[in-house]
Amino acid sequence: MESEQLFHRGYYRNSYNSITSASSDEELLDGAGVIMDFQTSEDDNLLDGDASVGTHYTMTNGGSINSSTHLLDLLDEPIPGVGTYDDFHTIDWVREKCKDRERHRRINSKKKESAWEMTKSLYDAWSGWLVVTLTGLASGALAGLIDIAADWMTDLKEGICLSALWYNHEQCCWGSNETTFEERDKCPQWKTWAELIIGQAEGPGSYIMNYIMYIFWALSFAFLAVSLVKVFAPYACGSGIPEIKTILSGFIIRGYLGKWTLMIKTITLVLAVASGLSLGKEGPLVHVACCCGNIFSYLFPKYSTNEAKKREVLSAASAAGVSVAFGAPIGGVLFSLEEVSYYFPLKTLWRSFFAALVAAFVLRSINPFGNSRLVLFYVEYHTPWYLFELFPFILLGVFGGLWGAFFIRANIAWCRRRKSTKFGKYPVLEVIIVAAITAVIAFPNPYTRLNTSELIKELFTDCGPLESSSLCDYRNDMNVSKIVDDIPDRPAGIGVYSAIWQLCLALIFKIIMTVFTFGIKVPSGLFIPSMAIGAIAGRIVGIAVEQLAYYHHDWFVFKEWCGVGADCITPGLYAMVGAAACLGGVTRMTVSLVVIVFELTGGLEYIVPLMAAVMTSKWVGDAFGREGIYEAHIRLNGYPFLDAKEEFTHTTLAADVMRPRRSDPPLAVLTQDNMTVDDIENMINETSYNGFPVIMSKESQRLVGFALRRDLTIAIESARKKQEGIVGSSRVCFAQHTPSLPAESPRPLKLRSILDMSPFTVTDHTPMEIVVDIFRKLGLRQCLVTHNGIVLGIITKKNILEHLEQLKQHVEPLAPPWYHNKKRYPPSYGPDGKPRPRFNNVQLNPIAEEREQTEEEVHLLNSTTL
Repeated sequence: MESEQLFHRGYYRNSYNSITSASSDEELLDGAGVIMDFQTSEDDNLLDGDASVGTHYTMTNGGSINSSTHLLDLLDEPIPGVGTYDDFHTIDWVREKCKDRERHRRINSKKKESAWEMTKSLYDAWSGWLVVTLTGLASGALAGLIDIAADWMTDLKEGICLSALWYNHEQCCWGSNETTFEERDKCPQWKTWAELIIGQAEGPGSYIMNYIMYIFWALSFAFLAVSLVKVFAPYACGSGIPEIKTILSGFIIRGYLGKWTLMIKTITLVLAVASGLSLGKEGPLVHVACCCGNIFSYLFPKYSTNEAKKREVLSAASAAGVSVAFGAPIGGVLFSLEEVSYYFPLKTLWRSFFAALVAAFVLRSINPFGNSRLVLFYVEYHTPWYLFELFPFILLGVFGGLWGAFFIRANIAWCRRRKSTKFGKYPVLEVIIVAAITAVIAFPNPYTRLNTSELIKELFTDCGPLESSSLCDYRNDMNVSKIVDDIPDRPAGIGVYSAIWQLCLALIFKIIMTVFTFGIKVPSGLFIPSMAIGAIAGRIVGIAVEQLAYYHHDWFVFKEWCGVGADCITPGLYAMVGAAACLGGVTRMTVSLVVIVFELTGGLEYIVPLMAAVMTSKWVGDAFGREGIYEAHIRLNGYPFLDAKEEFTHTTLAADVMRPRRSDPPLAVLTQDNMTVDDIENMINETSYNGFPVIMSKESQRLVGFALRRDLTIAIESARKKQEGIVGSSRVCFAQHTPSLPAESPRPLKLRSILDMSPFTVTDHTPMEIVVDIFRKLGLRQCLVTHNGIVLGIITKKNILEHLEQLKQHVEPLAPPWYHNKKRYPPSYGPDGKPRPRFNNVQLNPIAEEREQTEEEVHLLNSTTL
């Protein structure tokens, strides 16, 4: 059986122990700590392993809920472990929502009894706002700390401030009176490593010494980061957004949002950014914020005991993470809604907005960049855009889509190769090699030596009279008597052409290194590297269009709006549009990305160019594959995630997907009053199914309900301890009335209270399109398949994921319409449409008549002209 394969592969109840005892670094550090695929995921025939137990719910396909029966009605006192889930299991959203409604009704019914109960009711009502407030405060504080520490350690690779060791380069020279306009970053207080070690500020010796120290610090930071991740928190590696999306969809990954992960990710994120690797801190900040939300949720019983409610807090936390990462509170809310959240009710929208507000306020109070802004690269442009410029903007969108498609395929191919080769078993060595190559190549080029955020800031910045960058080295043909904001377009000087050449090399370097860097075992975000690639390409295009307008201002496309001496083209705007296009091509975000970029840069006037570029990049990227980078990594790691963006267009039926198949062992079922305690315990011990359908009898086989494995185990153990006369030969009764038994029979065990009387069911002829929609929108773990009320099989989340994967790999063949409309009976039925008899839980083998009918159908299909 598939579940037995899971057991032998180690993916069973104690799967986390198999992770911690892994023999290689790959097993210790990969993804969420374990490499999962569809053949070894937990949703195997009702999710192998233990299931959660909590408030019993009854629900029909119409959606009506009745919480009148409870597991705890059977038990005298709560049992530890009730209502929880095992690691790498999927939560039951319907059950969790029923538990929350029952808790809410219980609190409301008691709040008028006393002042204390009223206080508890108010505390419960306000606990949601309290937890998102604490999450916002912690996220903003940690983001400010990470920004300050990363800036200081990045400058540490080049030198140190002797007057105050905790100052970075810019802060060290703030109070100096000896700086010049052209060399504003040079002051006596700041010493390079060459000046400190060999006493030379210039010359070949100075360059070589600074080069060596740059590589030394880069390797030291990278080694320390990967070592801390490997030893203390394997879950702290990577971006975290694919796992956050999976967790928000209902998957359990214990420890991924824990305190150790938070602590190590905060420290190693600073080290990874300071090492100069082609990565960013924005994606991991979402993981950090979600860790804060998860930790604070345990302070409030409303969220600590309910996994579905906890995910509302995590949705708000992800909004706070993007808010502090980009200084974009509204964009953070839209990011949570569009990209990561699986269940997003209206109250979660309000709380996400409030969490993003609090986090942004704290970060603004800290002011980590010293510019009274939430982000480093806030810019303001003074020139409007013109209709003709939509053409180069759309070209940047095409480039962004091509870059996104290339990056996704190349990065996934490299990550898959990393998993399948010996190189992936040594993550420390891989990080050291990538860091060494990055440092050696990056140092000679001033644009790659810069911190990536500083590079984006320089590319976004428009050339004004106070700019001394080589990107602004234009020839002044006109006498500018006073400082103005709008400087006319000028011919490019030697510095600009030199900068373009260096930017082209930087673009190639960033493209290659980002492919190999994203996915290594250190905290690594993708937002900033993608934006840097787009900003470089955009700045190059912007300068080209600017020079074209200057030298050919009499062309018809420029003649009406760009005359001689006019400030027509803003190259920094092209960099901003290119950054948005490339990020959109990689992540396939649209609305949230546009809002993030205009909040990021203050470019409210340029929403239309941003929208055009982002939509173009999405269309071009979707032409090569509809998956974004996060969905691709989710599929690579085998997480049980049903993407709501995917469309199901095939014509398969529930009978085609349900288990058991014809070659599988039969479905294990319970009868409502014909089995003993020993029979049930033997079935539990001999199988690894997470639940069992309950039928009326062997003869009728009509569905009565559904009993979870964990419910049965807890109820039987409790009954043996607390009820006298319960022995192995005691009859187990799921019916409302106990059947008459001989006088000498032992006392029966009534388990009706743990029975789900109306599990979700579909008929065998239900289209899979409807089944997939039910699983997506209701967050089901499993669904029973019936025919005229008789249970045939079961469909789990794993079965649906396997089916979707098979459909992707094998195009469904065409068939004549009559074949799909023809009544087909599943394997549990004979050719006459009647159910085959069962003996206990053993189904009789298919008979020859059915094989003959199947062969006849195949013959008819082959002889049909399509």
